[in-house]
Amino acid sequence: MNAAQLPPVAPEVAATLVEGLSPRLRKRLDAAVSKLGNRPVHRDGDTVTIEVDDDTELRLHAPGGVVATADSVTCGCLLAPACVHRAAAACAAPTADLSPEPAAGAPQPASATKPAPGSHPAHTCDPVHTAGSTAPAPDSPATPEAATPAQRAAAEALWSAGAAVLDAGVDGAGAVTQSALLRAAHTARIRHLPRAASAALSVVTLLRAARAGDPSYRTTDLVTALAELLGTAHRLERATGAELTAVRGRARRPYSPDGSLRLYGLFTEPVVTDSGHGGVRTWVAGSDGRLFTVGDVAPGGVGRALGVAERAVRLGDSALTHRELGRAGLAVAGATVSPDGRLGAGKGVKAVTARGAAWTEPPLAALWETPPSEQAARALRSTSRYADPDAGGGDLLFLDVELLGAVREASGTSLLALCGGGTAVRLTAADDDPALAHRDNLMLLATAPGTRLRIIGRLVAALHPRLTLLACSHPTGAGTVDLGLDRLRRADLPDPAAPVRLAPPQPGESDAHSPLYLLERRVEQTVPAGRAALGMLGDVTTEARRIRRAGLPTAAGLLTALRASAAQRERDLFGRLLPADTDGFAACWLAAARYTAAVSESLCAAAWEPAREGPAAL
Repeated sequence: MNAAQLPPVAPEVAATLVEGLSPRLRKRLDAAVSKLGNRPVHRDGDTVTIEVDDDTELRLHAPGGVVATADSVTCGCLLAPACVHRAAAACAAPTADLSPEPAAGAPQPASATKPAPGSHPAHTCDPVHTAGSTAPAPDSPATPEAATPAQRAAAEALWSAGAAVLDAGVDGAGAVTQSALLRAAHTARIRHLPRAASAALSVVTLLRAARAGDPSYRTTDLVTALAELLGTAHRLERATGAELTAVRGRARRPYSPDGSLRLYGLFTEPVVTDSGHGGVRTWVAGSDGRLFTVGDVAPGGVGRALGVAERAVRLGDSALTHRELGRAGLAVAGATVSPDGRLGAGKGVKAVTARGAAWTEPPLAALWETPPSEQAARALRSTSRYADPDAGGGDLLFLDVELLGAVREASGTSLLALCGGGTAVRLTAADDDPALAHRDNLMLLATAPGTRLRIIGRLVAALHPRLTLLACSHPTGAGTVDLGLDRLRRADLPDPAAPVRLAPPQPGESDAHSPLYLLERRVEQTVPAGRAALGMLGDVTTEARRIRRAGLPTAAGLLTALRASAAQRERDLFGRLLPADTDGFAACWLAAARYTAAVSESLCAAAWEPAREGPAAL
């Protein structure tokens, strides 16, 4: 059995089942979850059956695709309904993301007792200054001046649950710890705090992926999710007015009407995920310069991505394939658009093929007129780890470049190019899968220094200008190239291709990196190992001194405070260890996480500023 075979379970259902276990059974819960993973699963309509053993079956009933009540999970063992199997099944299943907020005043499922509202203790590392019964949900004012007591109580519960995860680390954050997060997420949702609720669910999903050894899991993703959760909970205590509106967030919105649109194709990119999904995303621009996407991604991997590119787009009556739409145009009536720019394909949408536009013609040509530094700043606002909702922008950059040659890096070879303002930018392959054309095209372009191209790339946050290369104008000037799908040939280059040439070192280029990484790695090490492990790492005086010499005294102070907070354990009058100050440690860790992200983004933005003399330092 794997989690994908089970129906999603509402957060409050999993939390309720875990809370109903005796202390003895809670200790056995993680082992029970692992054991269920080896049992066969059968599906019959809305019901999924797990064979616990030869004589016992466990059933999850999911009308509408989601297990919405605790009574929908039944077990045939002698201890049911107080058995560990029901809770284990709920914890093994994916968590349902019930994003839409309930209407104010609507009855809600029973929830655990809420902690009393209050503020966090004052900590040296203050993230704000450093970077059974049914209950109606309270009304949420359209423009709230301050969080309600119920919202502050929900924020307190979210903070405590997040701090517990940070204290335990991935290995210690089992099903019981996760259930506290699920309960806090449910409470936040019914208190009209969708941003915090979503962050808590993200932490649970990533914890499960980490503990299951999912190859798509990245520690940096969990760092970001935890910092988002703790930061949002912390800000809710003090935010007012417009800041509170941003911190509260809003539930995921459906597609909204956008009238009639005249669209012009830009390019098509293959999409292949570590989870085994594959497909394509076609980018188009409106006559006003807004960017939209038409996607088709589903389980299937790289093979599906290559096949879907030749299928018709799912938009009105259009017969264009994704590849064709990337170079053609559409006239759409009754358009619907999601908040992130995806075009809807509802029954009321009408679309017919229209003339496209070259990248050098209006309205597309305007995309390349914005200076690279401004485009990078916009992309950073959009891709920032902790951006407030509706920060605006997008992660694509539109540049005119001159190719300089290949650059050898620790992670492989990239293509060096010079763009407007004398800024040298490194272009990398979006995907190294040999079935896709990204890598081969990049290496071929590296053999043509001096070639001038118009390119589209996705910003990579780094200490030097860096993009993943997605599309470019054809080297001969005849059309455009989708670099993940189209394969360039040597004959396509303007002159006979030369062997791959390494670009000369640029002024100021160095393989050394900012000592900020000394703090970043401690922030990341905390997540898998927990507070106690960080406290045993030893003295950090040498690291702090090195950071301070680099002109980062705040980072040095944060590193020292983080290590001290991790190691701090006081004793009572009898010499017994007192409970660790998990709140204080969480505050120090949050301050360090947010600070490192802010400094990294500032350094990235500065790297894109026009160079005064020659190419920018890399």
